[in-house]
Amino acid sequence: MFKKIKNKFNKSLEMMRYQRRITKSFKKLEHHRKLTKEQKKEVNDFYIGMIGRTVPLYCHEYFYSRTGVFAKEYIPNNFYHCELLPRANTRQLMRAYGDKNMCDFLFPKENIAHTILKNMNGYFYYEGRPVSEEEAISLCQNMEKVIIKPSCESQGRSVQLFSVKDGITDLKGKSLGQLFKDYKKDFLIQEWVRQHKDMAALNPTSVNTMRILSYRSGMEVLIIYSVVRIGRSGSVIDNQCAGGISTTIDNDGKLGKYAFGGYTEDNVDSTDTGIVLEGYQLPSYEKAIEFVKRLHLKLPFFNLVGWDVAIQEDGEPVLIEFNTSPGLSQSAFKSGMGENTERIIRELWHRPNTWFPD
Repeated sequence: MFKKIKNKFNKSLEMMRYQRRITKSFKKLEHHRKLTKEQKKEVNDFYIGMIGRTVPLYCHEYFYSRTGVFAKEYIPNNFYHCELLPRANTRQLMRAYGDKNMCDFLFPKENIAHTILKNMNGYFYYEGRPVSEEEAISLCQNMEKVIIKPSCESQGRSVQLFSVKDGITDLKGKSLGQLFKDYKKDFLIQEWVRQHKDMAALNPTSVNTMRILSYRSGMEVLIIYSVVRIGRSGSVIDNQCAGGISTTIDNDGKLGKYAFGGYTEDNVDSTDTGIVLEGYQLPSYEKAIEFVKRLHLKLPFFNLVGWDVAIQEDGEPVLIEFNTSPGLSQSAFKSGMGENTERIIRELWHRPNTWFPD
């Protein structure tokens, strides 16, 4: 009995936390659009028909205000994170599978961004071989243009591009040993991906990735949506929540008219390099979609997965990382899960909530 009360209380706290994030951002928007009675009824009927109850409408108003597009399929972010994801993905395995250092173990023989050095729970591995910290420093003394990032965090936090010569980095002259101490444990050093020229044209200082959200239903993998994430001038990070912008990709691999950044930056129609977004053709989009579908079938414990895929110089898709607790790019996509929204919610609603069990 006490455990049920505790789960209900924790769930309520999480629901409020996610709602506050959007309502706070709503106040900063330039345009505020209120839902009409007819629109409210359309949303309420839609959700009552699927789950037998209504959902809060704050996200519908926020995304309608931000994009100018009303859609009953918008999904409240607290409902998504506290009701849908917990039914789709197994929480107990999220940290282990979500560790970026696990990619090559999970997807052997697949095209994964090459990791030179791993730190896993404080232990070092160089090219897959266990080594001491001293040996790791010695082996990595001279490297050109590599990425260091935490392996168990998301949203582009603490991602840095650096070079090192004779053990001294170009990050304010820090030694490699000091850099390792800064990251403490659970991090990796990865080769910089040499991206296709058409991807680099969007912003040459960041590896601009496709974020592809997929849903597994039995042996079928649905692509919910794809967006491209583009870094800003001088930045090595493309994440929208870390200063980058994102826009939709249509079924032919062409970009949408506008990109969105953060929670409030709207209607960006060109990149910092001057590329007009609308109709811009991305390379190898179909290959990236087939790549993601193949990879998702190898993850039995996660039905909703966000994939960050880059396109190499030779046009081949390469996995940078994947996310077992992906957010929804509803501003860029202008919907929750598009035409698949009703199907996915209905399928998931009959599954147990593994994060907040009743």
